Order: sequence, then C-alpha cells, then structure tokens
Amino acid sequence: MIFTVAGAAVLAATAGSILRTLVVPRGLYSVLVIRLWSVLRRLVRTVAAPFGGYRAIDRAQTWLAPLILLGMLGCWLLSTLVAYTMLLVGTSELPWRVAFREAGSSLFTLGFASGDRLHLSVIDFLAAANGPLIIALLIAYLPTLYGAYNRRELEVTLLQSRAGEPAWGPELLARQTLVGTESELPELYRDWERLAADLGEGHSNYPVLISFRSPQPYRSWVVGLIAVMDAAAMQLALNPRSAPPEARLLLRAGFTALRDIATALRIPFEADPEPDEPIRLTFEEFDAAVAMVTAAGLRPERPVRDAWPHFRGWRVNYEAVAYELARRADAVPALWTGPRDFPATPIPPRRPADRRPANP
Repeated sequence: MIFTVAGAAVLAATAGSILRTLVVPRGLYSVLVIRLWSVLRRLVRTVAAPFGGYRAIDRAQTWLAPLILLGMLGCWLLSTLVAYTMLLVGTSELPWRVAFREAGSSLFTLGFASGDRLHLSVIDFLAAANGPLIIALLIAYLPTLYGAYNRRELEVTLLQSRAGEPAWGPELLARQTLVGTESELPELYRDWERLAADLGEGHSNYPVLISFRSPQPYRSWVVGLIAVMDAAAMQLALNPRSAPPEARLLLRAGFTALRDIATALRIPFEADPEPDEPIRLTFEEFDAAVAMVTAAGLRPERPVRDAWPHFRGWRVNYEAVAYELARRADAVPALWTGPRDFPATPIPPRRPADRRPANP
C-alpha cells in the first residue's frame, strides 16, 4: 500500500511540474527549472573557467538552454518511470526488477503488457499514454519559446546600431545626437515599451528563455533593456521639458517587466522604493556619462547636480532587479549593468569611426 501511495504522489508531483512549466499561462515558480538551471549553469561555467575570459563563458553558456530542455524531459520521464514502477509493485506481487521493466516498456511504448491482470493493464495503458504526451507537450513548447526568442532578438539586433555593442544608455543618446536622429527616440521608446511587456509576459511564464543567449556574444536582452531605460531616465533628468512622454511609459513598462520576471524567479525586491534611496551607480559615473553626451552635442536643460536626483529616482526602481538578472543570465559585462559571477571588466561600446569626407 505504501508504494501505491508513494507512486501516486510522485506521479501527481510530476504532472504538476509539467503543467506549471508547459501549460499554465502564468508565471508560476518551477522548482525543476530553477534547480536544473542552477546545476547546469555551474557546470558549464566550470567547463569554461580554464579557458578564461567572457568569450569562453559565452560559448559555454550557449549550451545551457538546450541542456535545461533536455534535463526537463529526462527528469519528467525518469520520475514518471519511478512512479509507475512503484504503482506496479504496490498493486501486485511483481518484484522490483520486473515492475521496472514493465513500467519502462509501457512508458516508452515498447509493447509489453500484463496479460490477464486487468488492474495492471490499466496502469500499463496509463504509462503508455504518459510517455508520448510528455514528449508531445515539450515539442509543442518549443515553437512558443523560439517565437518569443525571435521577437526579442530582433529588437536587440536593431539596437546595436543605435546604442553600440554592448549597449549602453549614454551611448544611445550620444549617437542619436551625433547623427541628428533625436526625433527617432520616441519611436524607439515605443518599440521597447512593447518589447518590455513581451519580455515580462514571456520570461516570467517560461523562465528557460532567460538562458537563451543572443547570437552575438556582445548582445543581450537584459543589457539592451537596461541601456534603453537608462537613456530614457537620463533624457528625463537632463531635459525634462523636451523629453518625449514615451520615455516615462517605457520606464514604467520596463521596471514592471523586470519585477514580473523577478517575482517568477523569487528574486526579492523593494516594490515601492523611495526616490532618494542610494543606488550602486555613482554620481561620478553619471557625471562622466553626461560629459560624454554633452560633448556629442546634447544641450542639457538642467545642471548635472540637479539632474542626478531625478535620474537616481528613476533608476532606483529597476537597478537592483536588472543587476541580478544580468548576473544570473551571465550577460555581457557592459557598462552600468552590475557585477558578474566571473572575473570581468566592464566592456564599453565600440563606436564606428567617423567616415565622413573632409570639407574641401
């Protein structure tokens, strides 16, 4: 009897894990996904450590998401096999070896059956239905993942020419000022407001998406989002009269999305921080960035000292969560994105050389 109850409990727990991970459209915490992510992340980082540098980490992390998906499938099939083995042992006189063989043959549809023992045949039939169902659900899960991934990476790739690679908020403002395309910023903010909503919905419902890396090593969805939000916050702080209203909408959508993802991953955060709370970015870093943007041609409406409290008041809403997600995703160590779990020096964006012909 005890094995029957234990088998039913394992089967129910497995079904719950599958449903909350693949089926239920809500950001539910998946213990299996988080544990697999933690173990496999440490494994690939250990493999990459002897080669040193961020590029080795990036190459190794490319395999993290596929390994998580295969690990999910393997864990679900193994736990289902164990559950049906215990059910067969608990409801019959079969020894463990025979029960394991019969459960495995049914689960993987090899065609064995239990003869005239009706109650065991029912268990075999259920096992035979479970195996293909689990595999089919995971296969159906992949188009959803890759659809969200493609939408995300399209905007991240488009950002490269605007904000550099890796992306950085002040660089975004400087480049638009240098080439006279400041009027394009409202549209960019609108695009990233929609992307932020997509990120919040997709990455909280399907946490494995966080481990899907960009095709290029210096691109990252979380670094890109931080960069666009920093650009919007700087523009609002420095030029409150001329800054587009889309900047405020983007910031709200951005930190809401980051908090939704943090909630799904059980990352603690302050829901309503005070505007004057300290942040990890320093005034000196902000001042240097403003000087760079001003040298590119931006004309601030506020002095830097007066703009700093406003910028800090915006950034305090998203900095802690953004830094933690960048750390967990092992994102490219860009400027203003916090520390990593591997030795890394922040990488500034590479700006193309000025190829304009000299005036005759």
